[in-house]
Amino acid sequence: MHLTGWIELEGKKLSPEELEQVLERDPSLVSRFNGEFYLEYGTCSARDQYGIIPGPCPAGSIMCDGKAVGTVHPPCQNLPLADAIRSAIEVRSDTGITALSGGVDSALVAAVAKRPCLVVGMEGCHDIRQANEVATILDLSLHVRTVTPQDVADALPVVISLIHDPNPVDVAIGTTLYFVAETAQDLGYERILTGQGADEVFGGYARYLETPPHLLDEVFARDFDSLSRQGKRDQGIARSMGAYLSMPYLDIRVVCAAQAIPPTERVQGGVRKKPLREVASLYMPESYAYYEKKAMQYGTGIWKEIKRIARQNGYHSSVSDFITHIRRT
Repeated sequence: MHLTGWIELEGKKLSPEELEQVLERDPSLVSRFNGEFYLEYGTCSARDQYGIIPGPCPAGSIMCDGKAVGTVHPPCQNLPLADAIRSAIEVRSDTGITALSGGVDSALVAAVAKRPCLVVGMEGCHDIRQANEVATILDLSLHVRTVTPQDVADALPVVISLIHDPNPVDVAIGTTLYFVAETAQDLGYERILTGQGADEVFGGYARYLETPPHLLDEVFARDFDSLSRQGKRDQGIARSMGAYLSMPYLDIRVVCAAQAIPPTERVQGGVRKKPLREVASLYMPESYAYYEKKAMQYGTGIWKEIKRIARQNGYHSSVSDFITHIRRT
């Protein structure tokens, strides 16, 4: 047996010994496994429902002797959202470090997990300032990784090589996560707790405010489907550093609880991710729970630095062309 990640069955996190006993007693229970995992057992393999942990078989699939024999689909537990979020974070909090940008997504994870935190960014950037404030409010330790222009220049070829068909957005996000994973690895952590998935599950993008209510279901579904591509990008970068991202907002408990809330209530009154913010306000002052933060590539200053490096290399109007140039050299 080989396991990457962790597995939970009926609300109980399984030790390696317990997992082996389950597989020996009733291998059909693999279909009910929750967690973040790629599992090999006998001539079979399986991957968690949303494909959070990379592996050679499709997300949510059970393969034996090279053939699909079933799917991984843990049952919903029908928990209130606050309980779902708390339990999803707590089950991941026995080890690891929290990537804290200062926004509500990562702040809530940090507040519940109570793990050491880290933030990355260019000197003087928004995310470092905000993460320092949040860590102080929550009384959590925070490691600050100040990224230099040379760091970004050195990382770009590596990040671009790790992304299939990279575009400027992928490269900017990927470069940010590269520094998160590199720093976590340097600090001795394999698991990185993140707030990823919250925007797609709860409605965090500005376009949700502009979408007619009768189309929100369609937009939510499309964005949720995009998570598999994002996950492949992000976990590939983390894995190159010997780490992996752990995503409590993509726990089946949280997804089920969130999807039970109508889209028009997840985005309401000009407030994005309203149910998530309501839960966060149980753990921190409302000014932080309702704080509107820029995306990581902007808040860290890394996108701005990538554009500067592109201009410095003669690419004044197209970062895409600069990325193509790096791929060819």
